[in-house]
Amino acid sequence: MRYKKQNSPSGVTRQGTMLKVLVAAALVALVAADGIPDFVAPGNCARVANQENFDLRRYAGRWYQVKIIDIPYQPYTRCIHSNYDYSDSDHGFRVTTAGLTPNNEYRRLVGKIYPTNDFPKAHMLIDFPSAFAAPYEVIETDYDSYSCVYSCIDTDRYKSEFGFVFSRTPQNAGSAIDRCASVFRRNGVDFSSFNVVPHSSECVYRA
Repeated sequence: MRYKKQNSPSGVTRQGTMLKVLVAAALVALVAADGIPDFVAPGNCARVANQENFDLRRYAGRWYQVKIIDIPYQPYTRCIHSNYDYSDSDHGFRVTTAGLTPNNEYRRLVGKIYPTNDFPKAHMLIDFPSAFAAPYEVIETDYDSYSCVYSCIDTDRYKSEFGFVFSRTPQNAGSAIDRCASVFRRNGVDFSSFNVVPHSSECVYRA
């Protein structure tokens, strides 16, 4: 199911269109290389629904990744958390994401996530300096406990597919996982490809 386009400030549409072109070009370059990366697979992205009447201000604040499709360019594997700082002037979020690497190093990345005129407000773009631009589609959220997010780009033959289960708390996130499992399956996304993000007493949450 798709929803009506939303309005956003002048310039965001042009930027969003340019990013989409760059995203497509990046994926084409990857599949044209001598070896196809592990995160590129045959097939097409699922046509997922987007959260209706998405409220950017209510979505702001801290979210914890509790189950995800592994992301090779994300340096951390444990204790992953993000702070979404909403800005009216930017009509989007300044996002700080942090966690622990496999070597137990604390790493932090800062970027932006924002909507464009091309899609509903819940279908945003990820703009981080360390990764190619990608969609950020909020399929469903209650703002207070869980958020089910899909991020996928494709060509005619290949896709690069990621998904996230976010929780407002790092522990006792079972209800968020159960809810998003149902949401992803209903939208045609294979939930068996998701892996748990460990959160333990050694985690430090400073994003």
